[in-house]
Amino acid sequence: MENNFFLDELISRYPQLLSLKEEINRAAAALIKSYSQGSKVLICGNGGSCSDSDHIVGELMKGFERKRRVTESFKSKLTESAGERGAYLAEKLQQALPAISLTAHSALITAVANDTDANLIFAQQVAGYGKPGDVILGISSSGNSQNVIDALITAKAMDLVVIGLTGETGGKMREFCDILINVPGRRTAFVQELHLPVYHVLCLMVENHFFGN
Repeated sequence: MENNFFLDELISRYPQLLSLKEEINRAAAALIKSYSQGSKVLICGNGGSCSDSDHIVGELMKGFERKRRVTESFKSKLTESAGERGAYLAEKLQQALPAISLTAHSALITAVANDTDANLIFAQQVAGYGKPGDVILGISSSGNSQNVIDALITAKAMDLVVIGLTGETGGKMREFCDILINVPGRRTAFVQELHLPVYHVLCLMVENHFFGN
């Protein structure tokens, strides 16, 4: 199945996203390129966007709509190393698209907030996890969340590809994004309602590229 199918399906259901079709396609291509070279994705946001960050990781790190069976060589190694239990793992484990939600590490986040600056909770993790060629996806309905902006600034300095998912103005994040998906709307709830189908289609397109056959 071609990835254009998923984009066309998205636009048919959410015609207000038509003007963003090319940016969504560019974001999917950036993710595919990053994964193809063995890199990973970092994701961050606050409040509802924090939940979105965790949600996206859940779609990337295991099968979303495709079966992602592990390789035959890995199956053999599992079985050889642990017999029956290894065979069970070989049957149940799935190939992952590496992704880290920077919102999920409560001890680290609170340590940074307490010891340095709460706005640096994501930037500090980018400094630790980020490698050139990785992608960071920053989510903010306003585009003005300082902790997300600081993460993007840090990411650009480290040669990560920066994708922003915002409301229609793009906010201050616009300045630091290589690819900006600024969905129409300014009310937080309405913006977040459109973020979900956008990141779902990105996950579908990436998964289809690697596991579609």
